[in-house]
Amino acid sequence: MRRIGPFPFHNIGLPSTRRAEGSDTIMLHVSEGIALQDWELSEQFVRASGPGGQNVNKVATAVELRFEAERSPALSPAVKSRLKRLAGRRWTNEGALIIQCDETRSQARNRDIARERLVELIRKALVAPKRRIGTKPTYGSKQRRLKSKKERSEVKSLRGRVGGDE
Repeated sequence: MRRIGPFPFHNIGLPSTRRAEGSDTIMLHVSEGIALQDWELSEQFVRASGPGGQNVNKVATAVELRFEAERSPALSPAVKSRLKRLAGRRWTNEGALIIQCDETRSQARNRDIARERLVELIRKALVAPKRRIGTKPTYGSKQRRLKSKKERSEVKSLRGRVGGDE
């Protein structure tokens, strides 16, 4: 009887990874000029929950991707602070970003999905928000506000006891 084991733990065929020129390290390409080194990323494979039958009980298909964002030289401090705000509960006290994925029964596919989510989150953090320009209320909006205040005041003044025979 032949036992079918889990998928291998290599990076062959991932769309968002590439090898750095002149080295064996694999980089995760985020955008032009930003690529994450392999030491910044660590993956841990755990057993997934939910449907999947015997496959769920035997094979560690869920992936937990850890990105050392605080120590990353590829990101500027402003991008790191926006990434921290976007990450929410996924940001650890050590300054790492943890992304979990157990959507599919395939370990390789879960790994790809987790990496795509990380890249998408970093790309969102790269976009600086526009500064809000304060504007003055228009004359018409001031008049409508004062009119509604006057009407509300009238309604409230009519409440209470009627001043008649006592």
